[in-house]
Amino acid sequence: MTPQQIQLVKNSWQQVKPIADTAATIFYQRLFELDPKLKPLFKNDLQEQGRKLMNTISFAVNSLDKLTEIIPAVEALGRRHAGYGVKDADYQSVAEALLWTLQKGLGTSFTPETRQAWIETYNLLSQTMRKAANPVSA
Repeated sequence: MTPQQIQLVKNSWQQVKPIADTAATIFYQRLFELDPKLKPLFKNDLQEQGRKLMNTISFAVNSLDKLTEIIPAVEALGRRHAGYGVKDADYQSVAEALLWTLQKGLGTSFTPETRQAWIETYNLLSQTMRKAANPVSA
């Protein structure tokens, strides 16, 4: 990721943070529309899950300029997700739901450049998670 992409992600996330609860609700609604088979993976309160999601994204976004420091945490997250039953293919549905949510939340601020920066961010983090969850296939 380029420094400009990191800044685009950080700036856009600052716009999402004030509406984090709403964004989380929109995200999960869209995720379950895209892939209803994922809903049973979420056994706990979705509001609480949404807060965890927003906190995790905030942590990742705030750490984009020091990725090597968060790799162990991202890998652990990937292993936990595998334990919950998340499959490699599920990451695509999450990516689509995330980008859709960002588009809805940011409107015209979600420029093509910002979208691409989020794609790069998501791909980097999700690949790290998947490799940790499936070390044999990595």
